[in-house]
Amino acid sequence: MQTENFDKAHKACHATNGIRLGRPSGSLGDKRNQAPGWVRSKRDSPNRLQQLLNNYSRAHFAGPWRPTESASRHARSSRRGSPSFSCCHWPVQPAAPRRQRPQPFGKTPYFTSLEQRYSARVGVRAIDTADDSTVSYRSMTRFAYASTSKALPSALVLKTATDAELSRVIRFSPDDLLSYAPVTSQHVGTGMTLHDLVVAAVQYSDNTAANLMTAFLGGPRAVQDKLRDIGDDTTRVDRIEPDLNSATRGDVRDTTTTATMATDLKEFARGSLLARKRRDLYNSILEGNTTGADYIRAGVPAGSVVGDKTGSGDFGTRNDVAVVRPPGRVPIVLAVFTDRPADRSAKSDDALITDVTKHVMPMLEA
Repeated sequence: MQTENFDKAHKACHATNGIRLGRPSGSLGDKRNQAPGWVRSKRDSPNRLQQLLNNYSRAHFAGPWRPTESASRHARSSRRGSPSFSCCHWPVQPAAPRRQRPQPFGKTPYFTSLEQRYSARVGVRAIDTADDSTVSYRSMTRFAYASTSKALPSALVLKTATDAELSRVIRFSPDDLLSYAPVTSQHVGTGMTLHDLVVAAVQYSDNTAANLMTAFLGGPRAVQDKLRDIGDDTTRVDRIEPDLNSATRGDVRDTTTTATMATDLKEFARGSLLARKRRDLYNSILEGNTTGADYIRAGVPAGSVVGDKTGSGDFGTRNDVAVVRPPGRVPIVLAVFTDRPADRSAKSDDALITDVTKHVMPMLEA
């Protein structure tokens, strides 16, 4: 196989560029055919030879041509600066075929034009759970996550709490209530189970419920430590509701990237971080969200099942993260963060997330 691959390289380079190559020493050819160095035409420089070899090797093998250390020493000592072929390596494994994604909109130009049209900043990460292929834009840029963060401590509660703890009633006082507490405000006298607090935080974005979940886990620092334990080295967890929604440009507190958020969500909703029963519960809670009708849910194909968590904050911050199950295929995980960092009082344009979703989904469904 190696001899055949060498012959192909020899013929291809000779036919195209007038370059004559000797056979390599050892098992690939006898010593009579060995060449002490490259024989090249006047028009070919050593750099050109390197480029030709790299191009051919990438097309037919698993990587670029590379010289051994002995070849590098020979190149440094040679008057012509040409490496000896008897001291080089061709990758022997054929390159694995890569799945090509059609991108009819052109990822960067499209999202750039979208940012200009909405006067906003956009971060996108979509993961096809069939093969982990992705669509990304500003996916390594930090954004304030706002209430999308509730998708993470809720999953951590389901990961760490026992059945008895999930059923335990947690009591709270009127002083614990925040201004946005649509569910917990109805249970000040009776308290709520930890399970019901998880549901309130995710499905109704109840801020008091979110803080009580965080307290159960040990506070913001403990939540961050638990994220580090699952491999998330990016997400910052510094404050509780409502302070984490400040979204000031340049403030890294309570921020993450869409790449990290999408990966965390995929691992909780589709991976092995949660036991099967808890994973099913987590997905059903996400799917019962009541706050996401105008965002990712509005941009997915008809008949899709969506489990999501939305968030909003200062500087026009509007986010949504979701597990999307289109009809007849495995899920797609999508994280979309948007903001308008020049103006603290800026309002979000909710159609922006819908537009992003409408253009991302066909890229992965093709």
